[in-house]
Amino acid sequence: MPTKMLQIPTPDGQADAFAAFPDHGERRPGVLMYADGFGIRPVIRELARELAGHGYYVLVPNLFYRHGPAPVIELPEYIGEEIRPRVMAELMPLIQAHTTERVLRDAEAYFQFLTTQREVGAGPIAVTGYCIGGLLAMRTAAAHPARVAAAAAFHGPVGADGPGLFSKITARVHLGHAEGDMTPEALGELNQALDTAGVRYTSEIYPGTLHGFTMSDTDAFSASGFKRHWDRLLPLLDSALTGN
Repeated sequence: MPTKMLQIPTPDGQADAFAAFPDHGERRPGVLMYADGFGIRPVIRELARELAGHGYYVLVPNLFYRHGPAPVIELPEYIGEEIRPRVMAELMPLIQAHTTERVLRDAEAYFQFLTTQREVGAGPIAVTGYCIGGLLAMRTAAAHPARVAAAAAFHGPVGADGPGLFSKITARVHLGHAEGDMTPEALGELNQALDTAGVRYTSEIYPGTLHGFTMSDTDAFSASGFKRHWDRLLPLLDSALTGN
């Protein structure tokens, strides 16, 4: 599985990024993957490689490149309960500084990069994200309805921008919520907003999961939730990007 570390020109500098793609010489659909707040690290690179193995060119940018190359802060190999408060205290200023305007400027640069790669096909792309990356995926899908055919968010605060965001989305959407993040009542309200906006979506709570359940280097990891995430993500991308 070929992988690369890249430097992507943006209006605000050079964004370092990780890419994984099949080694078959064919042009493949592009997937822009937004990491969680902990950023590019071994578990994220493995997620990208796994997805690339299903036939996609996967690009994972460093969300916080303005503050330095990934990892922007020092991370332990395992993020457990004791260390999490310290890590989050360092991350929160970076997350708060990553405004919608920055997100969309960066997304334009990432799309431009994908269109110039010989391994990437000319069709629409998908965006997927984890935690805060899930919200960024939804913002990107809303800002680029002609380019984004599928969007997925896992344990992400996707309702943070309000229902107006959903009205701009034409992509097919899957939202996988942690049981620890979302009550059934809140899920009903979110799904009603998606219905009102006319979004083609699935949106569900993954049973027995906590925020961050896809990340195997944290104490929130759920093997069943992780499998369910693949069971939902892969058919979405196959249907939207390859017509299968």
